[in-house]
Amino acid sequence: MYQVLGSTKNRTLRVIWTLEELGLPYEQVQGDPGSAEVKALNPSGKLPALMVDGEVLPDSVAIMSFLSDRHKALTFPAGSVERLRLDGHINFLLEEFDSLLWIAAKSSFVNPPEHRSADVKSVLKWEFERSLKRLEHRLEGAFLMGEHFTIADILAVHCLNWAFTAKFPDAGTILKDYAKRCRARPAYARALAER
Repeated sequence: MYQVLGSTKNRTLRVIWTLEELGLPYEQVQGDPGSAEVKALNPSGKLPALMVDGEVLPDSVAIMSFLSDRHKALTFPAGSVERLRLDGHINFLLEEFDSLLWIAAKSSFVNPPEHRSADVKSVLKWEFERSLKRLEHRLEGAFLMGEHFTIADILAVHCLNWAFTAKFPDAGTILKDYAKRCRARPAYARALAER
């Protein structure tokens, strides 16, 4: 059984949603980033982390990739053109969405007050808005990989949810419908359920 460190209030949701989609048993260990409870299990204090065979493995997208590769679902075989396209979507989402949202969070409340800058947010929001249209064009049907729901969709919807909470530019109808379709999946509801 896997152990997941973190809460669904942060990027841990991506890992838990992946586990739910895969139908795998896991135990969730609640904690806040940098807290004493988290540092006792993961010295860096970063979340999420996956505990596998006595080892603590960080980084949400790396964990999602590991789980999907290990259990042969939500992905495509390494070396295939489909995998190349899937990895391209993931890299695009990390560069154009996740990184902008993370810089905004650090500039708002994560960094110490003397290392925050409210001015940077307007540029981040402008870049994010430009990327929304590019994400729309990446949809190839119901999901980013056509009719195949993958970890790229989990990442995309998590970023769209985060953007809404952070008051970033609103996604248009196409992306709202896409996110709604993904959030309607039973695994998403299970991932959000209280533990």
